[in-house]
Amino acid sequence: MDFKSLNSVYFIGIGGIGMSGLARYFIDQGVEVAGYDKTPSPLTSSLRRLGVNVIFEDNPEELPGNTDLVIYTPAVKDELNIIKALKGRGVKFIKRAEVLGLISETIPAIAVAGTHGKTTVSSILVHIMKTAGIRICGFVGGVTKNYLSNYIGDKNPQWMVVEADEFDRSFLNLNTFYGIVTSMDPDHLDIYENHKSLKDAFFQFMQKVNEEGHLIIKEGLPYPDNYKIPVTTYNSSGNSADIVAKSINKEDLINYFNVQGKLNIDKLKLKVPGLHNIENSLAAITAAYLLKIDTKTIAKAINTYEGVQRRFDIKYYSNEITYIDDYAHHPEELKAFISSVRNLLPGKKITGVFQPHLYSRTRDFADEFAQSLQLLDELILLDIYPAREKPIEGVTSKMLFDKINLKEKHLVKKEKVIDFLKNRNFEVLLTLGAGNIDRLAEPLTEMIKQKN
Repeated sequence: MDFKSLNSVYFIGIGGIGMSGLARYFIDQGVEVAGYDKTPSPLTSSLRRLGVNVIFEDNPEELPGNTDLVIYTPAVKDELNIIKALKGRGVKFIKRAEVLGLISETIPAIAVAGTHGKTTVSSILVHIMKTAGIRICGFVGGVTKNYLSNYIGDKNPQWMVVEADEFDRSFLNLNTFYGIVTSMDPDHLDIYENHKSLKDAFFQFMQKVNEEGHLIIKEGLPYPDNYKIPVTTYNSSGNSADIVAKSINKEDLINYFNVQGKLNIDKLKLKVPGLHNIENSLAAITAAYLLKIDTKTIAKAINTYEGVQRRFDIKYYSNEITYIDDYAHHPEELKAFISSVRNLLPGKKITGVFQPHLYSRTRDFADEFAQSLQLLDELILLDIYPAREKPIEGVTSKMLFDKINLKEKHLVKKEKVIDFLKNRNFEVLLTLGAGNIDRLAEPLTEMIKQKN
């Protein structure tokens, strides 16, 4: 499909983090964009400020007169009246993942894959490349603090940076020049039968890397036997990876470290806490090294990187109270994040507000969730956020709650959380999850300011 011939594109589910970034790409290309989403959000508000007509009612009468293409996400149900109306007009429908694949046919793509770490790696790499003056179209799965956007673009990009999503095997649509793989933990077992099936999909992703390109992978992760594409490994510890972090220390929530191996950079300062974020930065630094970006530019970018909203997002910090918001929604992510907070703020009582994401994920990893959440001192557990799913019999927050061996644990409705916390003492507060728990961040921050 020749996107240059498009005059107008309609997005079904335009408020999603991936969809809104793609909408911004088409706006950059001079295409008229409109769309539908179920509820207003900061992302839909920012699109409206760009002149995008976003509707929130399933009313075909509000559709634009002419539409060349409809881009949709599988998260939106087919029974919408606007979908029926657009199909009745004979407009072509195409999935978001397929569109990204088509774009990557014309612009060399750096695709960041992994069950966690994609957004942080992508956002750091985008910032390094922007600092180096490289023209990019960067699709990031979160709002970057440096650019206040989830899309960082150019009308004539030299490179594409994109998160390679394993859900629904979407990443297999991409034409990848440089591939990055951060992790391959079991997830999305509603799509993949088992962990082996997930790994097989990652191997397929690796096999699709351009033969003139490169695979960047965390040391210790497997890749196909007799792999013919060059491989560079990274790690936050040890000596055997091609690129490693050394002399790691933290001070006032800031990471300091050196990089050694195929390139050497001293005295880096990363404002995003946590050992896992040093590791994420190494993945981006490795890609920058392959792009032949000089070490001074890399250092400048790392030192000025501000992070991503909802990724170890410190909303409030004082000697008495710290509040951090994070997207962690998988047991391994929760474990890494809570452990990092414990390491960062030793001796403090940690209270976590967790919103499980998806019935299927809660069912498949209930025991693992229980083990990770037990790392907290106190848990406030919300109802499951269903996203694209319908309820599964017997799968509830109460089912998970009963598995958690924690003295201080509470089942609380999301709308009651603020009032519940007003009357409690806490030292470190975490909000965790990938649903709509982010809507609590602003009122919680205001409540803490008043409390403190």
